[in-house]
Amino acid sequence: MSRVENERPVPPGRTERLEWAVVDSAVGSLLLAATARGLVSVAFHADGAVRERTLSRVAGQLGAEPVHRSTGRLAEPIRRVTEYFTGGLREFGLTLDWSLATGFNRQVLRELLDGVPYGTVVAYGELAKRVGQPRAAQAVGVAMGSNPLPLVVPCHRVVESDGGLGGFGSGLETKRRLLELEGVLPQPLF
Repeated sequence: MSRVENERPVPPGRTERLEWAVVDSAVGSLLLAATARGLVSVAFHADGAVRERTLSRVAGQLGAEPVHRSTGRLAEPIRRVTEYFTGGLREFGLTLDWSLATGFNRQVLRELLDGVPYGTVVAYGELAKRVGQPRAAQAVGVAMGSNPLPLVVPCHRVVESDGGLGGFGSGLETKRRLLELEGVLPQPLF
């Protein structure tokens, strides 16, 4: 399950290119953004204002210029996201650029990515234990809320220990639909 993690800075005098595209999915539009190092951001409900806000924030954090689908670096992420929503993909296996996650948050997100496979869930407290911080369940929640790569780094799989869904930055209905797709929750009868 190895993923390339490349965090080399952009050479002085050069502007990073942040390539982006919006993809339709079973949970609405998704913004995918990538640098030369890999997929760096995913945003749900990416119509209009959300798209513009996300691109502005990510480009600002990276010191990058947003460019709509320039070199084709998003072709594979788009293909795999589409395949995930049709039920044919259980692990994205994409090269990720972790530039937007640091410290404890990155540690938690990497454990989530590597240790919570498709069709399973983990409680906030359990994830905290897995990263050696058993009293940090609340901090795990913060890490989930700051996840720059939701869906691909599956924060929708983190739930409350009592079986509750917990929170989800893109809305509980989106979380519920993703967990239904993965067979964790039963699909509604109507």
